[in-house]
Amino acid sequence: MSATLADDELLIARTFDAPASLVFALWTDPAHFRNWMGPGSYTCTDCDIDLRVGGAYRARIASADDPNNWFGGVYREIVPHERLVFTFKWDNGPSNALETLVTITFREHDGKTVMTFHQSPFLDAARRDSHVGGWSSAFDKAVIYANRTALELTS
Repeated sequence: MSATLADDELLIARTFDAPASLVFALWTDPAHFRNWMGPGSYTCTDCDIDLRVGGAYRARIASADDPNNWFGGVYREIVPHERLVFTFKWDNGPSNALETLVTITFREHDGKTVMTFHQSPFLDAARRDSHVGGWSSAFDKAVIYANRTALELTS
């Protein structure tokens, strides 16, 4: 599911067949983060996470044609397995690229977790829309990875 709220907001939800603790770890443990971050053929080649309020994260996604896409930000709120709030900005984005705020909530019920991702503000609807496909593709990879990992943990 993806929906838009306003021209400067993005909202995407995904359901995982995995506990909230694992879905939360997808975002907070570099060993998991590297396994899904990046749309399509992009892979996460580098990732550093200082998981504390005020701590920073930095990562790079790369493809054969596009090897240097660094991004990062600072954690604003951390509620383990429930909520994560952090800033997000591309290092190599246009000089007028805004730093956005990402809020992710994790709701577990009957062994499944709904992850709701909210990002804003974007400069305009076109920039917001350019992120819909990228995030959606990455989240598709995250669902596959988390579901497989959850099965391995219960086997």
